[in-house]
Amino acid sequence: MKVKDNNILSWICGGVIAIFSFTSCAEHKSQDKNMSDDRIILNPKFDTATFATGCFWCTEAIFQRLKGVEKVISGYAGGHVINPTYEEVCSGATGHAEACQVIYDPSQISFDELLKVFWKTHDPTTLNRQGNDVGTQYRSAVFYHSEYQKERAEHYKSVLDTSGIYSSPIVTAIEPFTNFYSAEGYHQDYYNSNPSQMYCRLVIQPKVEKFEKVFKDELKPGAGE
Repeated sequence: MKVKDNNILSWICGGVIAIFSFTSCAEHKSQDKNMSDDRIILNPKFDTATFATGCFWCTEAIFQRLKGVEKVISGYAGGHVINPTYEEVCSGATGHAEACQVIYDPSQISFDELLKVFWKTHDPTTLNRQGNDVGTQYRSAVFYHSEYQKERAEHYKSVLDTSGIYSSPIVTAIEPFTNFYSAEGYHQDYYNSNPSQMYCRLVIQPKVEKFEKVFKDELKPGAGE
């Protein structure tokens, strides 16, 4: 299931899976804090990718359904404030993006395959915006953990940008990973825990259903049923 350069355009030809939201991720707030499971992150069997595609509830719901993904943690990446709260990040003043750390097994899924999902499941041409979620905290970004991840992200961004598939330039930031703070506990596994919540029903569920149809061969057993 290795991704090849000569078929990258076919990833996107069917159109991005992202849909515009009817409501905003930032409308839902709480206070309790949760820290990530360092035992998984530090396991040498796994590698880490960090992606920002807008509201992290959507990002998490997508990536946690992929075979080879061990854990997805919602949080805040790329800012200058230590251990920020959700409210602080939503203000746009901390410099963080809502992001997800994707802990994955490279023997089952490659970084290129994760990039395939990244590019296809959001709009990389809208600056600091995904649907009704507007602000630098909703920017499109790849926070690379190695020179290899940087090279692959930049390569595919260049290929897609010159392909003519998009009517506007890709604005996805490709930045070195500098920090990540796990979001408050209620943000974790949000879609699975709150399927009847309005944002989940109107925004995340249709996006997940489209994703599951397009990537049906890459899903974990039981996903998409």
